[in-house]
Amino acid sequence: MRLWRRCGSPSIRIFSLAPCYVAKATIERSFARVSKNVYFQTLLSEYEDVLGRSQLFRRSILSARERQQLFEAFLSVCEWVQVYYGWRPNLRDESANHLVELAIARGACAIVTHNLADFRDSELRFPQLRVVTPEEFMKEMM
Repeated sequence: MRLWRRCGSPSIRIFSLAPCYVAKATIERSFARVSKNVYFQTLLSEYEDVLGRSQLFRRSILSARERQQLFEAFLSVCEWVQVYYGWRPNLRDESANHLVELAIARGACAIVTHNLADFRDSELRFPQLRVVTPEEFMKEMM
């Protein structure tokens, strides 16, 4: 899951750790300072939870220590966002509500995810916030 803002330069993105080429490409852009990534406490906790699931990394070429170092390096090029208001759009997956709140707090233009279904029937709609697939995201970034 990613969010991004392309309302001037630099564009702003928010990521979840996901094993896909889109995540790799966008993370590489953040290290190259082509984009600015943002996160907040709930998303940070989600990242840490994923990193702690050793079964996800059984075939990883990186050790747990190396993954932690990469994560810390990634956070060093990210911007912390304070979310002061909880919008609670009542998504199908309650745990995804925080991503909408972060997107609104930072002024993101889109949420990038394979899981479009969870965002379709929101009780609270934000016309300026789109939900797109990673493939659509990559096409727009080219």
